[in-house]
Amino acid sequence: MTCIPNWANVNVIRPLPKQGNSFRTAYHLDGKFVVLYSGNIALTQGLETVVKAATLVRHIPEIVFVIVGESKALQQLQQDCQTCKASNVKLLPFQPREKLPEMLAAADIGLVVQKRNVVSFNMPSKIQVLLACGRPIIASVPLNGTAARVVRQSGGGVVVPPQKPQVLASAIVELYENPEQGVSLGKQGRKFALKHFAYQNALNRYEALLTQITKKPNHNSLIELQQFSDL
Repeated sequence: MTCIPNWANVNVIRPLPKQGNSFRTAYHLDGKFVVLYSGNIALTQGLETVVKAATLVRHIPEIVFVIVGESKALQQLQQDCQTCKASNVKLLPFQPREKLPEMLAAADIGLVVQKRNVVSFNMPSKIQVLLACGRPIIASVPLNGTAARVVRQSGGGVVVPPQKPQVLASAIVELYENPEQGVSLGKQGRKFALKHFAYQNALNRYEALLTQITKKPNHNSLIELQQFSDL
């Protein structure tokens, strides 16, 4: 059994400067420490954890949470924000694809969020993208799952237990207070993405696998294409 993971376009998704960032300017984020979640908003994510974590860091006005997702899904989150008085959360609709590199580059932290009951082999494809853009990841995910393992292996982020707002908030504050740590994590994540998630790397692995199969015509081989839950 061979697993070939999805790839990221590391030439398009790449580290870009925050200064002069169009996404930051458009949404009044200049001078802020941006904690970004972008992607699917469904039962498996449990983004109420992010909203609750946001309320715990309201005493630090520079920290702003930005959640980008499908408009209908944002409606429930808007109610959660109002209930929790999470005034430091911005809810934004999905951005045009061509603006994705600038949106990712606007972040100081990229979030990956799952509930504790998510199956262990589930890996959001946003991990490859966040690693490629050179921003540190905080993954609030099951500790024994694929997502946690990849983040640890990459050296590009921090893994915390899921559905623990206080722990998530503490991890965010840690990176806010130690920006050099975030820079280091981002660089390591980018290096890992170039080595493991570049498009050419995936092509080479497919080529090697198919070559191996054709050399052993009597050997039954199963190719498992790893599926990912969201972008």
